[in-house]
Amino acid sequence: MIAVELRKLARRPRTWATLFLLDLLPTVVAVLLAVTHLGPRPGQGPAFLSAVLANGSLFSVAALAIVLPLFLPVAVTVIAGDSIAGEAQAGTLRYLLTRPVGRTRLLVAKLIAVLVFVLVAVVVVAGTGYLVGKLLLGGQPLTASTSVAGVTGVTSVSGSTLTAGQIALRTVLAIGYVALSMIGVAAMALLLSTFSDSPLSASLGALAFLIGSSLLLPLDAARGIAPYLPTRYWLSFIDLFRDPILWRNVERGVLLQLVYVVVLLGAAWANFSSKDITS
Repeated sequence: MIAVELRKLARRPRTWATLFLLDLLPTVVAVLLAVTHLGPRPGQGPAFLSAVLANGSLFSVAALAIVLPLFLPVAVTVIAGDSIAGEAQAGTLRYLLTRPVGRTRLLVAKLIAVLVFVLVAVVVVAGTGYLVGKLLLGGQPLTASTSVAGVTGVTSVSGSTLTAGQIALRTVLAIGYVALSMIGVAAMALLLSTFSDSPLSASLGALAFLIGSSLLLPLDAARGIAPYLPTRYWLSFIDLFRDPILWRNVERGVLLQLVYVVVLLGAAWANFSSKDITS
């Protein structure tokens, strides 16, 4: 069943079109930076973007920072929202369940396919960003005078030098962190997909939840719930490129996403296992 879902994912033109569009914006940004040599000042623009003119190898994480606020969540919600609701809309969900395939097994297969897409999407964006950055912007060792995150308070690596190996390791950690954040998004879309027969409704519902979270974060009135909002720690992978690494927000982000994933997937299983399938 899992192999079937993975083949379906790989054969859909939408999957490849989504990956292409995810790569397109960071690539355009890299080309513009290479042509103009004009990067944003530290504290402005997406994280790491002010550093990539001096160190193109950092463009892999800059690419993640570019697509993370909007484009990557949209891609994940589209794929995850279609997982169950798409079958219901096409009238194939009831047929699938008439075969010797339990609901839990089907849900797990759909979930694994979504997780594979999330991982592939994040790795492809980071990998393409690295290749484009090295090709167009070059690479230098990251020193104390090099702006790292492009945000206030993260302007250097504390007087030390990060080797290529250290940058690579921290980039891998950042990829894993971003992937986990997007798994939380996928869990929300998958849950809504079990409630609706419309993939669009499931995807838009998950996006509305994330947009609401992003809008509440800067509000003083929402300060009490801000640490529990799903988007609160998305950009905390920036702290992986401090020296020494500041783990506090990274650890909180991992724990928060794990809670969301467990709760949302549990709710999805509870609803789907007892749902009256009519389509």
